[in-house]
Amino acid sequence: MKHRIVQIGPITPPADARLARDYDVTPLWKEADPAAFLAAHGAQFEGVAVHVRDACGAGIIDALPNAKVIANFGVGYDKIDVEAARRKGMQVSNTPKVLDGCVADLAMGLAIDVARGISTTDRFVRAGGWKTGQRPLMTRVYGKNMGLLGFGGIGQAVGRRAAGFDMAVRYHTRRPVEGSPHQHEPSLPALAQWADFLVVACPGGPQTRHLVDAAVLEALGPRGILVNIARGSVVDEAALVEALQTGKLGGAGLDVYENEPNVPEALLAMDQVVVLSHIAGFTRESRAQMEATVCDNLDAYFRTGQVLNPV
Repeated sequence: MKHRIVQIGPITPPADARLARDYDVTPLWKEADPAAFLAAHGAQFEGVAVHVRDACGAGIIDALPNAKVIANFGVGYDKIDVEAARRKGMQVSNTPKVLDGCVADLAMGLAIDVARGISTTDRFVRAGGWKTGQRPLMTRVYGKNMGLLGFGGIGQAVGRRAAGFDMAVRYHTRRPVEGSPHQHEPSLPALAQWADFLVVACPGGPQTRHLVDAAVLEALGPRGILVNIARGSVVDEAALVEALQTGKLGGAGLDVYENEPNVPEALLAMDQVVVLSHIAGFTRESRAQMEATVCDNLDAYFRTGQVLNPV
């Protein structure tokens, strides 16, 4: 007998195929009334598979009295009510470290793009502008100050890359990270004031909502550059737009937004802003690792009673 799991939404074709092969899977997104379906049949399920984009809140968790594991496809888990799951004795897993390198690569790419005007110069050349003029002077990246908001796996990977550019690195977290060669800055505004680049690499969720506010952006300053590869909720988007429009902030490289996939028109109109479509982890290599990890966590739980990557 295969273990019965409910899948909140589609993950990827390879992951969906492996789950369907190894488990008795119910695709919840195909039900006309998911809440009514779970109210009638929720007791049948032993586990949950969920994509990072899909919510798994207390309503779903409470409707699954016999489920003991939630396997999340993604590093972030802010759309899962982890406390509700823990109250019911459910284990929650994610796919950590898989994305660290690719996300860190993109963070550096955004920093370089905004500082050197790569995207804007590409548009300038394509439009024929080089035939009649030249782009303005931009700023270098090497030797500058890199501030990191968050210093988990991704933040540390960004720090290693920044060190390769001869950058000074400091980070802000609630507590210093033991063994780090970089200086811990207990004040986020102070870190922003020191930094030329501020990379947001902390988890999303209520505790970090709008942590980067108008005061932090003003501290970063008119030549400072904000890079966000974490969650859009961490940055006060209205304050960001205002800081960029008034010149209080020099530029921004953004992969995430408060209301994805909606990006404020004001950001789209600014040449000092590079906008991406939440692609930091979008590589063939990281995707294959994530597909394997979400399934491996379920397999481990049903084999041993413990997930491999508890959150």
